[in-house]
Amino acid sequence: MEQPIDRTSTTVPEALERELRLIREAIVLVAAGHSTRVVVASLRFGEALIDPARKIADGQGVRVVPLWSMGDARIGVAVEAIGNA
Repeated sequence: MEQPIDRTSTTVPEALERELRLIREAIVLVAAGHSTRVVVASLRFGEALIDPARKIADGQGVRVVPLWSMGDARIGVAVEAIGNA
């Protein structure tokens, strides 16, 4: 009987990088002044990405705000220009 292949070791890092790339692109968009707020929703690994995203955002003069939802394992983040609510 064949053993199932565990692709977790490659899938998880790829998903993390993909989600962080989405957040980085939102940060660039807001930092460039093209938008005052961008929401990246339904992130599977959003909680793990909040601190790295905040570090990136701090260097660009914007902020990252986690968007928690009740009963959903996924979260979103809002990237906002500093000075906006």
